[in-house]
Amino acid sequence: MPILFDEATRTFTLHTRNTTYQMQADRFGYLLHLYFGARAEGTMDYLLTYADRSGCCTSPHEAGTRTYSLDVLPQEFPFQGNGDLRSPVFVMRDGEGTFGCDLRYARHEIRAGKYGLPGLPAVYADAEADGAQTLSVTLADARCGVEVELLYGVLPELDIITRAAIVRNTGAQRVVVEKLQTACLDFVHGDFGVMTFNGQHCMERKLDRHEVRPGSFSVGSRRGQSSHQYNPFMIVCDRDATETAGRGWSMSFVYSGNFKAEVEQTQYQQIRMQMGLSDELFSYPLEAGEQLVAPEVIMTYSDRGLERISHNLHRCIRTHVCRGAWRDRPRPILVNSWEAHYFDFTGDELVRLAAKAADLGLDMLVMDDGWFAERKDDYRSLGDWTVNEEKLGGTLGQLIERINTLGIKFGIWVEPEMVNEDSQLFREHPDWALAVPGKQPALGRDQLVLDFSRAEVRDNVFEQICRVLDQGNIEYLKWDFNRSLVDIYSHATTDQGRVVYDYYLGLYDVLERLVQRYPDLLIEGCAAGGGRFDAGMLHYTPQIWTSDNTDGHDRMTIQYGTSFGYPCSTVGAHVSACPNEVNGRTVSLSARGLIAMAGGGFGYELDLLELPERACELIREQIERYRGMERIVREGLYYRLSDPATADLYAWEFAAEDGSEAVVNVVVARAEGYGEAKYVVPRGLERTARYREVNSGVVYPAAALMDMGLPLPVGSALYMARSYHFVRVDE
Repeated sequence: MPILFDEATRTFTLHTRNTTYQMQADRFGYLLHLYFGARAEGTMDYLLTYADRSGCCTSPHEAGTRTYSLDVLPQEFPFQGNGDLRSPVFVMRDGEGTFGCDLRYARHEIRAGKYGLPGLPAVYADAEADGAQTLSVTLADARCGVEVELLYGVLPELDIITRAAIVRNTGAQRVVVEKLQTACLDFVHGDFGVMTFNGQHCMERKLDRHEVRPGSFSVGSRRGQSSHQYNPFMIVCDRDATETAGRGWSMSFVYSGNFKAEVEQTQYQQIRMQMGLSDELFSYPLEAGEQLVAPEVIMTYSDRGLERISHNLHRCIRTHVCRGAWRDRPRPILVNSWEAHYFDFTGDELVRLAAKAADLGLDMLVMDDGWFAERKDDYRSLGDWTVNEEKLGGTLGQLIERINTLGIKFGIWVEPEMVNEDSQLFREHPDWALAVPGKQPALGRDQLVLDFSRAEVRDNVFEQICRVLDQGNIEYLKWDFNRSLVDIYSHATTDQGRVVYDYYLGLYDVLERLVQRYPDLLIEGCAAGGGRFDAGMLHYTPQIWTSDNTDGHDRMTIQYGTSFGYPCSTVGAHVSACPNEVNGRTVSLSARGLIAMAGGGFGYELDLLELPERACELIREQIERYRGMERIVREGLYYRLSDPATADLYAWEFAAEDGSEAVVNVVVARAEGYGEAKYVVPRGLERTARYREVNSGVVYPAAALMDMGLPLPVGSALYMARSYHFVRVDE
């Protein structure tokens, strides 16, 4: 059984195929963390040392407890006020306004299947198909009248354990939650490093790795979105862990708003890893009978390097976070109109672009910003989702029919969470925007944010978008979000510390309604590129526009970092024009195409009508090649064969889980005159087998390929691109 309870020792053990997670309710009722590592049997409470080394932090008042200190004991849900002076995951003020509580074990339940969370995205699984189980452990504080239900989901075949928490006010007085994080791992010792994925607009998810040192380290977002700057995904690992060796633990937050991820090393070299809601801009009141749900964290462990962490997360997110008809379906190869026309286009021009897309073998045209109301620049019309029929030369339905007649599908861009001051919606409902009364609002991209914490706002936007989607055969929706939340004030509440959290409950409500009403609609998430690339959005949008930076060279780094926590099936990656509009760099079309093929959402973001014939021929070849490798990109195991920050080659691989085939892609990232020969070394092949390279017909022994590699052509120039397709020779 995945979940076991030993009544004699009050020990909970959670087993997956390769890992074990264990905790114990001790004799005082405190829930102590014992172990998360390679699969093991027995009880690991021998790891605990109770000694209070400072003489000031003992908690339970009982004879013989002078050697007991929660300040040195590993805990499952550390909270403020019990003698643990490390970073808590839970802070609250009781009915008297006092900080501090005393949560102790009250009860538990083990049930079949995976828990769900009201109003929030979460990993889905069931007992019959996935062998999933749920452990519910309730901690209670009778004095404060508060209970916390800790929820653990076990997906044994995926080596995934999930955590969530629900805080309930069971008393008669109002309480206020000031900090609520979901997951905590306490390590009694270790020489560790921490990996986070940081950046900025147009350069998201760059890997940052450094050793864990005494003190606290944190990343997070106070921007009202998971952000370009820090991703809600973190790894703690052995300091010398590699792709294929060493231990690592990861946390991925299934949430799209403000978050905080922390690592603290104490004076005794103990380490705490935690993740959850940010406590900045957060103060959430609970009246009697109300509850607050801490969004889910996905956790996995590997004792075989970072590669296995990624494989576990990729399987989980691709098959148990992403949903709907498009989860397992080849995505359309598309051209987006933005870099071809920006705001300035007509229906006839879009039809000409679609005709060229059909000639090149593409599947879809996406009409980007500029199609609605008076929209001709950034300053107006967001919030007014009515079709500009004069601009399109007819109704939206007529335009879609013209494009569909060419054999091309149709998609459309929207930004439903935003409003311009120059819009009919804002003139009628200025209080629907988040803005502090009496204060000049801070504009971003000349727009304000609609208050999605309010049902009437959400309903209005939902109905507007539905009226658009109902006008024709729209098969793709690009959902954009181009600014941060700054002026956090809602007219619907006097408790402004709850607004950002409630905003995301509202956003998820709208997205869920869209998913249910339009089950065949492919929704792509976007937030000025990759500003909301997180597992929460992936529950509704099975692919996300990875970055507004489509420069092939920079995309090496962006997609490399993204791959640690997210499957390639979720990555939106396009080929754009050169010189690149972000940095002015020129990269060969062959390299730009191969790098973009590392995403499940492949396409083009340029004016196809301006391309020379040789470029058109190359695009036809790229499309044919991508169709041949699409399935393995979407479903295969992903291998990072080099780090583009340090290697001369950017190399990556997709391999079938059964070892039957693999695709190895290489782009020369740095070149020098008469340099040494360059080799790429694949992984994931069946070591005793032989493989035929499809393009050359040469047969290779897998053991030699994985030991010494494959040489690239001598004198390979900068941005030379090569793709090798290996198929196992079955004799």
